[in-house]
Amino acid sequence: MAREQSFDVVSQVDLQEVDNAVQQASKEIAQRYDLKDTGATVALDRKAGQVTIAAPSDFVLRQVKDVLASKLVRRGIDLKALSWGAVQQASGGTVRVTANIVNGIPEEVARKVSKDVRDLKRKVRVAIEGDKVRVFSLSRDELQGVIAHLKAQDYGIPLQFTNYR
Repeated sequence: MAREQSFDVVSQVDLQEVDNAVQQASKEIAQRYDLKDTGATVALDRKAGQVTIAAPSDFVLRQVKDVLASKLVRRGIDLKALSWGAVQQASGGTVRVTANIVNGIPEEVARKVSKDVRDLKRKVRVAIEGDKVRVFSLSRDELQGVIAHLKAQDYGIPLQFTNYR
């Protein structure tokens, strides 16, 4: 009897890399001529999984957001891993925005991934296990076809494929 193969579809972010990107962005903000004395800040709350940007104006906020995005991309963090909230007015005429770091696949996205895999009509089984989706098959070729299909789709969060065995 053939052994069943499987892989997991997950969405994980390395918080240490995000922390490093935030620190690099803070250094660049402190050194860049156009952002030096603006009072803009970037902070990471590891426990809550949030990045907060505070700036004196909306224009500076967008500039700081671009600096942070470039540091995240350089560190290999997909920008879809951050879900930005609305810009809020803070005290003293400043503005603030927070971004939640997506860790794990939300249930509605997991259902959509599962439905898309079943709609492929391949000889695979799909199981949602907490914040990950596991795909089983007897054939590795079937699994590779499913991975290729999922990579081509856009679910709004970064997907990684782990435990391929």
